[in-house]
Amino acid sequence: MYRILQKRSLATGIHMYEISAPEIAAKALPGQFIILRVDEWGERIPLTIFDFDRKSGSIKIIFQEVGFTTKRLACLKQGDFITDIAGPLGMPSHIKKYGRVIAIGGGVGAAPIFPIVRALKEAGNEVISIIGAKSAETLILQDVMNNVSDRLIICTDDGSVGEKGFVTEVLQKQLTGEKPDLVMAIGPLPMMQAVSELTASYAVKTLVSLNPIMVDGTGMCGACRVKIGEETKFACVEGPEFDGHLVDWETLIRRSTMYAKEQELILGEKVRSGGGCGCHS
Repeated sequence: MYRILQKRSLATGIHMYEISAPEIAAKALPGQFIILRVDEWGERIPLTIFDFDRKSGSIKIIFQEVGFTTKRLACLKQGDFITDIAGPLGMPSHIKKYGRVIAIGGGVGAAPIFPIVRALKEAGNEVISIIGAKSAETLILQDVMNNVSDRLIICTDDGSVGEKGFVTEVLQKQLTGEKPDLVMAIGPLPMMQAVSELTASYAVKTLVSLNPIMVDGTGMCGACRVKIGEETKFACVEGPEFDGHLVDWETLIRRSTMYAKEQELILGEKVRSGGGCGCHS
């Protein structure tokens, strides 16, 4: 059982939990993730490790209420326990001195990009970070991202804060200037696809972090398989980071919606039955 040490709301439907997990905190590295079950009846879902503290033995996760499990997770309070957490999982980010790096976090993607940006900066890179959101109300982590970046550019779809437009529009302006040595993007699949297609036209190395459907997280079930070039890879053990120019985005996006109808059914059933998220508060 893993105790929630702190719960904080970052924006509507977006939460940060600090969790006591000494063994995971001792080994966690930027780019890795966990798989958790809220309780013994719950499904397993992957969440990226936002931060970790080896001294206190804690990890932090940030998640958005999207489906039944994340809504149920959001019902928990400080002091409550999460039944199972497995991790750290996946290959850590390859941190080295690339030179000039542009790091992009779209929406909640700002959370997993943060520890990577921090590590890249510590390795001596010049890091320009771009974080985007629909509006000022859904923008997260601007302060901590600013602290670990040489320059932070904020954009929102409605222009309520920062530049108005998508992260790809901001990236386009950067690519027409001094060419970066690496672009790193994390966020919604369509955003990462758009970034990868844009950087391909400039021949700029691009890495993306994929979060497909996962079950066991150890490469046994194959649910997280992705096509990278001519090869099939398991994101849970060979990722989550891959060359964005080689990802088969069409197949990945199609597979990501495989259980959308089932998710709608269970959420609808809970609403009709008055069960909400199913928590006992």
